[in-house]
Amino acid sequence: ISDHYSTPNMQSLGKLISCIFALFSQFALALIPHYFPSFSLLTHLLLSALVLLVFSGVGKFFRRLLRLHASAPAFVFFNTLFIWGVHIAFIRKAISLLWNVVFNLECGLLLFGLHSIISADPGLVAYEDATSKELIRNEEAGVLRTGLCQLPDVKLQENSLPLRRIRYCKYCKVYIKGFDHHCPAFGNCIGQKNHLQFMVLLMGFVMVEASYIVCSTKFLTKLLIFDKAIMESNLSGSLAISTRLFSILQIIWQINWKSYPEFQKNVQNYPGQFNVEPRFKNPYDKGVLGNIKDFLSAKE
Repeated sequence: ISDHYSTPNMQSLGKLISCIFALFSQFALALIPHYFPSFSLLTHLLLSALVLLVFSGVGKFFRRLLRLHASAPAFVFFNTLFIWGVHIAFIRKAISLLWNVVFNLECGLLLFGLHSIISADPGLVAYEDATSKELIRNEEAGVLRTGLCQLPDVKLQENSLPLRRIRYCKYCKVYIKGFDHHCPAFGNCIGQKNHLQFMVLLMGFVMVEASYIVCSTKFLTKLLIFDKAIMESNLSGSLAISTRLFSILQIIWQINWKSYPEFQKNVQNYPGQFNVEPRFKNPYDKGVLGNIKDFLSAKE
């Protein structure tokens, strides 16, 4: 459920649940390097992914049992804040001033961007007549038929703009211009007005996590040289390793196009093949000339 469409009390409770869940999951991840310090990086990654999956499953079970709703954007926010806190508490002491400035600036901009996209207008369709009988595609009249499914019908105000890819979001229960997908992590739809912001923010997360991996690696390298026993048993060492593992998993997930079903196309390698495999596909790519024509014909 999107935070935009829940009561203030439910939003506060959801944020509290997300904060608790983020803290418990982060400290659970810290137990992996603490109890299994001699394991390889790959084994640590697999164990961390397993822990996160278990926490996700247990969390969903108890939320359904207690009929509570967590806030996915708040979960993202608190995890980012936790990593930033580990950096300020421990890692900043072992890295250069330049890296400190860069990482703190990145985190500040990232949290500002996260707050902005949660409340951003993705391209909500304006209504002239909420009781319209049919949603048909007619660029001259400014009315559109999706051709995909039967949806509640509305008439659009922007008659001058060829309105493409207007789709209904079942989570937010609204029509969005240039609808790409609903992003649970940001609690908002991604559409015509915030798609660029979404891409920039996604790259911002990758940059912050990559910077943190570099900074935490520098910290762990100095800690290892100083005293290996401290790195294996100290809270700072365990948290530095676990948050680095978390950041690596996040990068792997964020750059994986298979996370977005809309960008997949099932293909057969040869005729008669029973199994198909997903391949990357941009459903909105009309070729170079087609894309240029669409761009030039679109008028705000």
